Amino acid sequence: MGPSCPSPGKEGRSAVSTVSSNDPLRPSPGQPGRFAVPATPTTDPLQRERDHLAASRAALRAMREDVESLDISDVTGTWVTAVVLQNQIEARIAALADLSHTPLFFGRLDYLHAISEDLSEGSGGENFYIGRRHVHDHDGDPMVIDWRAPVSQPFYRASRTAPMDVERRRRFGYTGGELTAYEDEHLTDPAETDTSSALLAAEIEKPRVGPMRDIVATIQPEQDEIVRADITGTVCVQGAPGTGKTAVGLHRVAYLLYAHRERLARTGTLVIGPNNAFLSYIEQVLPALGELEVAQATVQQLVAHVEVRGEDTAEAARLKGDARMAEVLRRAVRSGITAPTEPCVVVRGSRRWRVPVYELAEIVEELTARDIRYGAAREALPQRIAHAVLLKMEQGGEAPDDRVQDAVARNAAVKATVKECWPPVDPARLVHRLLSDPEFLARCAEGVLTPEEQRTVLWSKPGRSVRTARWTPADAVLVDEATDLVQRTPSLGHVVLDEAQDLSPMQYRAVGRRCTTGSATVLGDLAQGTTPWATASWPDALHHLGKPAAHIEELTKGFRVPEEVIAYASRLLPAIAPGLAPATSVRAAPGSLTITRVPADGLEKAVVEACHRALEHEGSTGLIAADARVPLLAAALTAAGLPFLSPGAETSAEARLTLVPASLAKGLEYDYVVLDEPAAVVAGEPDERTGLRRLYVALTRAVSGLTVLHAEPLPDRLG
Repeated sequence: MGPSCPSPGKEGRSAVSTVSSNDPLRPSPGQPGRFAVPATPTTDPLQRERDHLAASRAALRAMREDVESLDISDVTGTWVTAVVLQNQIEARIAALADLSHTPLFFGRLDYLHAISEDLSEGSGGENFYIGRRHVHDHDGDPMVIDWRAPVSQPFYRASRTAPMDVERRRRFGYTGGELTAYEDEHLTDPAETDTSSALLAAEIEKPRVGPMRDIVATIQPEQDEIVRADITGTVCVQGAPGTGKTAVGLHRVAYLLYAHRERLARTGTLVIGPNNAFLSYIEQVLPALGELEVAQATVQQLVAHVEVRGEDTAEAARLKGDARMAEVLRRAVRSGITAPTEPCVVVRGSRRWRVPVYELAEIVEELTARDIRYGAAREALPQRIAHAVLLKMEQGGEAPDDRVQDAVARNAAVKATVKECWPPVDPARLVHRLLSDPEFLARCAEGVLTPEEQRTVLWSKPGRSVRTARWTPADAVLVDEATDLVQRTPSLGHVVLDEAQDLSPMQYRAVGRRCTTGSATVLGDLAQGTTPWATASWPDALHHLGKPAAHIEELTKGFRVPEEVIAYASRLLPAIAPGLAPATSVRAAPGSLTITRVPADGLEKAVVEACHRALEHEGSTGLIAADARVPLLAAALTAAGLPFLSPGAETSAEARLTLVPASLAKGLEYDYVVLDEPAAVVAGEPDERTGLRRLYVALTRAVSGLTVLHAEPLPDRLG
């Protein structure tokens, strides 16, 4: 159901059907947060809010038209500056788009006292409309305040015990972009005792059709603290299903871009998700908040130095993802460094300058001891040898300068010495050799990996070259590690890492390299770790990420999954994550869970019928099944004439059913979920704990209702 007018009679709550017409008088036009009084004044508070919405949309159109009308022909000196300015103008125009079905503002704050500098102390309070972006009138006075601005913070944080100078908080309800209801909360009125919000509940429960929605209208105080955390620190969010951790992470990016735009414009931001289907699902959240310049990628895309065409066994992938492999690779990269065996003789004109072996050895040993990156040391070595030559030239009565040193560093004899002592390293070729040459691996892994572990990580059928090798996802991460050992990976200003519990230590290192000089927001749920190498604790994960001092927050209050559903799924927690507290839900939703056992020969038919029933409701439906059963169910849906989408495809009013392999369900949500054969979901994983975690994920994707259909017995943990 969509947002609607709250029912009358709630003590202290004001809604469209119960408010009086004596809405507080507005200051004259031009004061912050206010809108111009309509030509025909109305005593209807709802109509006045609609008037302000119409005026704000008109002001936003005017802001966009002002940018579109800019003529830069007389202000650009070169074609380069013209292109740069034009790109900036186009980006500004895109950011000023008015999304017709997205509310321009969703709340209003009525302050007890004036807080604007241009208002006198005795001028009374002010009203501010809180929305997704800033909108101002033709005089430059704000009509809508960006939700990220400091003046908007009390909308999320103010309470009766700490009103933050707010007399009234007003929430608005929308249907299809039209303002249809509002609801007031008087924070300074001791007679008002009801703290529930029908509009807030309606917004949370609104049917999911299309990509992931932003939650900016429903952010809770504990979520807001994470969103507005300082950019200099890394935040790790352990969030149970339905607590909004993904949306919190995305809104944190939007907030940081607002508060530190110049800094992040220079250094960049990145959102890392588990797969492309997930990235497609979330990609519209930031544009809806006015942010267009945030890159998105999977971990595999970050480390795409080689073409991945193979798969590891679970044990091989676990070992290749073990942090010990970093030391093995470090040794491999430096394995070619050797002590010089011949002096370096540089000929300059009629004179010969000789750097003896012992002196060359001292230079090599010093660079090795400094433990700087292999490539940087290799670039420094010829300069160090050249400097030694220059000292001898000065002792011989010459007066060389920096140009002479650079010329000596390029001398053939110096180059030959460098190649002998510090040979070039190609990261992909090095890892190829490491995984295909048992003797080389044994030398590099001595004392780090056992002989049995070495045999496990070796390729059973090595490719003859880098190009023909069947690289696996874990191999690609090793190549990325080797690449960083040779040359430093550029760092971004902020990285959001979602579904982080599934990363291996080596994958954490790969992500950490992208934010060594920046900060990160790490999002995940230990109970949803569905890889054999899933992290056991957040301190361990943050250590491998290179952010051991990160602050860890835990979200346990769910806003998406009904209480009946989350309580059922939580029966698995003692087996999959015994240290985690069970999640709770703010939504009771009786009857939201149905569990039915059917005969084995009637399971597919029952699943199709359940999908038909789910589609009778408004919103999206997800059919989740073990990966191996997806083709069978796809055929059953097709035979029944029931169209369906694949994960990542955007749902619409015409196509609301998605067939989801259990391996891709993580991070997705649907109004109604039909779960096929839980036992098959568990059996599809390499071990029982991973299978139960996969099942936990599948059980917690529903917003309004979950139907579980099974022919085989349910896992014991579910009773």
